[in-house]
Amino acid sequence: MNENLLVMSFSAMLSLLFLPAIPACKESNEKTITMSENFSENITNKNTDTATFGTGCFWCTEAIFEQLEGVKKVSSGYSGGHVPNPSYEEVCTGTTGHAEVVQIVYDPEIISFDELLAVFWQTHDPTTLNRQGNDVGPQYRSVIFYHNEEQRQKAEMYKKKLDESGAFDHPIVTEISPFDKFYVAEAYHQDYYRNNPSQAYCYYVIKPKLEKFKKVFAHKLKEKN
Repeated sequence: MNENLLVMSFSAMLSLLFLPAIPACKESNEKTITMSENFSENITNKNTDTATFGTGCFWCTEAIFEQLEGVKKVSSGYSGGHVPNPSYEEVCTGTTGHAEVVQIVYDPEIISFDELLAVFWQTHDPTTLNRQGNDVGPQYRSVIFYHNEEQRQKAEMYKKKLDESGAFDHPIVTEISPFDKFYVAEAYHQDYYRNNPSQAYCYYVIKPKLEKFKKVFAHKLKEKN
């Protein structure tokens, strides 16, 4: 994707940004499973690449990125913290240093990292520090964990250009940090929106945002969507 095109068209996408009315992070009675630093399914190979993004509640982030053509797998989990194998309840305290993120395995011949960044910037508010709407805490921070130097350069370039363009009323506060570890979240968090469409947060927050996203990125969606 042309970097100038992304910046020029960005102001038209700001309607995707809204403040969720229902907090996502709540105590759960679901059974916690043992987590790993790696994907539960090793599908990465020479034909795929990996991106790790945090845009607030990972239920919403996962629901968006798994719609894209060229995306092979999206897993919800935790990155950027100092506590090994954190549970959802621990991360929700905001004391582990982790952010709720998604790990995206994609085919760069079908969808580029630039295009994934376009979706990243346009589907959350990167100007609010440690907050997305009513979801408050460092676990909800806007963050890009880059896997290589090229990803770092592109993330920083777009952040700078978007700030300079005045696309937002406030400076972008997105964290751009090197990827270290990814802990897969508990099983009940995976495909959460797909499995719980009538849950309040899914119905009133994720569904409207997903519908707007599909209209804007219709040309990049998988055929089944």
